[in-house]
Amino acid sequence: MSKIIITQTRSQIKCPKRQKDTLKALGLGRIGKRAVVEENAQIAGMVEKVHHLVSVEKA
Repeated sequence: MSKIIITQTRSQIKCPKRQKDTLKALGLGRIGKRAVVEENAQIAGMVEKVHHLVSVEKA
């Protein structure tokens, strides 16, 4: 499996609790924080739920 780098680019203020929990599960929580994770179906689904708050790039 390949790895991806997820960077939080926007604030989670005024987001639903579900999206805040998703960011926390991805290892994010504040603007500029990055997480390197394995690319799989679960992570892809989580990223899709918060795609407007994060940017993704291949590692």
